[in-house]
Amino acid sequence: MIQDLYKHKRSLELRWQLEYEQSGKYTLNMVKIDNAIREVITEIKLEESKIADRENAIHSSAPQVSVAT
Repeated sequence: MIQDLYKHKRSLELRWQLEYEQSGKYTLNMVKIDNAIREVITEIKLEESKIADRENAIHSSAPQVSVAT
């Protein structure tokens, strides 16, 4: 899932670059692409946060063994 988001972000960045190279200036379409990139970045951050939360939950719930002597 997260790899797909990174690929999507990269494709949007390439579209932005192509748009800039074709027009030579900052266009309204580029603003829309910028907004889409920001949305994808937000999604990436949310997914990474979910992954980190799961990893923390796994590490914090590790079984604790006590050996009585």
